[in-house]
Amino acid sequence: MKNNDKKPNQNSDKNVGKNSTFKPKLKSSEKGNLKSNRFEKAKSKPNPHFEKKAQDKKIDSKPAQENKKQERKTTNSKPRTERTEDTKKDFQKDRSFEDRRSKDRGFKKMDKKFERPARVSAKDTGSNSSSNGANETWRLNRYISNSGVCSRREADTLIAKGEISVNGKVMKELGFKVRPTDEVKYRGKVLRKEKPVYVLLNKPKDFITTTSDPKGRKTVMDLVAKATTERIYPVGRLDRNTTGLLLFTNDGDMAKKLSHPSYEVQKIYRVTLDKPFNEEDIEKLKAGLELEDGISKVDGASILSDDGFSVGVELHIGKNRIVRRMFAHLGYEVVRLDRTVYAGLTKETLGRGNWRLLNEREIIRLRFFNKRGQ
Repeated sequence: MKNNDKKPNQNSDKNVGKNSTFKPKLKSSEKGNLKSNRFEKAKSKPNPHFEKKAQDKKIDSKPAQENKKQERKTTNSKPRTERTEDTKKDFQKDRSFEDRRSKDRGFKKMDKKFERPARVSAKDTGSNSSSNGANETWRLNRYISNSGVCSRREADTLIAKGEISVNGKVMKELGFKVRPTDEVKYRGKVLRKEKPVYVLLNKPKDFITTTSDPKGRKTVMDLVAKATTERIYPVGRLDRNTTGLLLFTNDGDMAKKLSHPSYEVQKIYRVTLDKPFNEEDIEKLKAGLELEDGISKVDGASILSDDGFSVGVELHIGKNRIVRRMFAHLGYEVVRLDRTVYAGLTKETLGRGNWRLLNEREIIRLRFFNKRGQ
């Protein structure tokens, strides 16, 4: 049989021109052999240009290394402490400091240094702090207000009328400052600056809201007699048969603010009627009722009991017997009336006939009390 395998053309490589792009494909093993051959040729034939550079570097590095060795020997000849001292001395010789502020910038030196005064304790001076010291003074109207007589504005009126005397002389100067040693009198009675006190009472029935009664009846002052040694008085009033919250204080400004109609102090009552309350009358209370002293209305009302005998009422007006008169206008008789909330104060944990002092948070809230809704 004839061998059909064609013999490779020996002249095939010769036939490929120089300008042709043909490149024979090589196996991976052949490629590796070619690369290794190239590296071997490069090692066997060093580049003279790189050899010259390497020789020049060796020549240049020799003197530099010798100089470094000599420097190390000289520096290590002394211990480290002596070397640091020498450098400090050289530094001080080279640099000279001048007072640039006095020469260059025109500032003058102070003749004497400023000396802070030494602190002296209150024991050494023999005086107390400014709040309780003998040198503390108060404006006359503030002194009168803190004594529990009236508010500051009302005190200004009393001063202008000449009803206030200081040390036996009538004082009409509004800005007069009262010292602790001064004696202030109002209608012949000596006034004393008192610490502000705030007492909350859960008033029972059969007590009159007044500081004194000529008929000898029981008053609310009998219930708070042991609350404080300061002179306090009730803010507003509750009827004899009305129970609930009643505030006492000697702060005239706060009492005036809570009693003024413009501040619209919130009051909530629990009303017990003689018959079930009609839901239609709630809208009448909110809309307003025409009474003998004008139109009066509540801010809110709701039935509290299933039988309808108990009603909750919220209002801010402070007219005399206003709750009883409004329900009487609708045909109801108030059997029991209890004030449960006053100016944000509640009677929680406060039994009937008991009192308590307001805490700091409650006092701050009353001092910064705003109008209703603000």
